[in-house]
Amino acid sequence: MLLEVNNIQVIYEHVVMVLRGFSLHMPENNIITLLGSNGAGKSTCLKAISGLLKPENGEVTMGNIMFDGKRIDGLDAAEIVKAGIVQIMEGRQIFEELTVEENLRTGLYNQSVVDKGFSLDKIYDYFPPLKNRKNLVAGYCSGGEQQMMVIGRALLTQPRLLLLDEPSLGLAPLVAKEVFAIIKRLNLEQGVDCLLVEQNAQLALSVSTYGYVMENGLIVLEGTSDELKAHENIQEFYLGGADSEQNRSYRDVKYYSRKKRWFS
Repeated sequence: MLLEVNNIQVIYEHVVMVLRGFSLHMPENNIITLLGSNGAGKSTCLKAISGLLKPENGEVTMGNIMFDGKRIDGLDAAEIVKAGIVQIMEGRQIFEELTVEENLRTGLYNQSVVDKGFSLDKIYDYFPPLKNRKNLVAGYCSGGEQQMMVIGRALLTQPRLLLLDEPSLGLAPLVAKEVFAIIKRLNLEQGVDCLLVEQNAQLALSVSTYGYVMENGLIVLEGTSDELKAHENIQEFYLGGADSEQNRSYRDVKYYSRKKRWFS
């Protein structure tokens, strides 16, 4: 098993519990999707794995996280990167004043072997628009180009597992589809596994092999992508099924919220 998140509890500021008894298992050679409404705890899950809870005064107070057979929940974020896990944060955090290639090269600072894995040339092969823009100041790039840039920068650290937080956020539908197609290629061709948090459930399930659904810090449903796409509640609440909210009156809203939160 590549990644095991075993019954973890995450608390912020010693008071606010966000994850409570959360578990997730990820075999190698997979793209796993984590679905859920805003505030369900999806991003917190990624930060717990990548070691990025500490800057936000969060901590794993129960359970453990195992990566490739080794416990990592007590490690610093830099040590987790060296172990092979890289998180791509929501919002495309780039160095706007640097060029595209300078942004990419920041991913090389920890690379000790330059003739293996990902190189700049390979990044340009996967993301051709970046090659054409390599000398352009990054702040002038489109949202799609910036998303390709942060993925490319992460790949240059030679990761085994990418944690992607809302990669389609703010992208045009065709651009988002292109980015997800590249993510799928990276998994199939380069063996880069991905744990994906995404609001666009249709797009996420189209490239993933397995998925989990979160509500209020807990997993309420899991299954293969095909099983989730066929599930009645997933179709209704995440895929915009035909009966999603048609012909519903105001009195149905309370029932709708309760059903959405606790479906199984």
